[in-house]
Amino acid sequence: MADENVFAVGATMAGHYGASARTGVTLAETTFAGAWNVQGDARRPELAAAVGTLFALSLPERPNSSAREGACTALWIGPGSWLIVASDESARTDFEVKRDALNAAGGALFDVSAGRVGWTIVGSEARTVLAKGCPLDFGPRAFGEGTCAQSVFGRINALFYRHGGASEFTMMVARSFARDAWRSLCLSAAQYGYDVLHPRPF
Repeated sequence: MADENVFAVGATMAGHYGASARTGVTLAETTFAGAWNVQGDARRPELAAAVGTLFALSLPERPNSSAREGACTALWIGPGSWLIVASDESARTDFEVKRDALNAAGGALFDVSAGRVGWTIVGSEARTVLAKGCPLDFGPRAFGEGTCAQSVFGRINALFYRHGGASEFTMMVARSFARDAWRSLCLSAAQYGYDVLHPRPF
């Protein structure tokens, strides 16, 4: 019951929490096999070809956009900088080969897999929950499907990505802030009632 769990805000075990018996949002840890920062000029044919060969996708050139092919998703995080996230362990192979190939193409590759954690936020109150801690407009016109943007959640730097319908988002933060970010997310969701689900892949 909600009354039994109202004071368990920040718990990570699967279950229902918050001040309401209804479920306004579901929260789940997002798992990913690997994450890499790619840097370079995507307009260079050599770099574009290397990324296409190594990760089987094209880097999005429009700010705050993304591209997804198979197990890999590329998120635009700044001029000449992308975060590639893989949901399949096979993408983690041969990092040194990938790094050397991108260096030769005029780019750079950094393995940041261990540095980030993420959560999937889904439900009718998902946008409201995120808006409590972030100044971004998460409405479907301003933050359409495939949009990604860096901002803050509370006082923590965070990367937001809308990957499904109007009420399905992923939020990623530095691993060192995971505990604080998770608690803030749960506090934001508490008044609507929320379910914590088992981890789900990116």
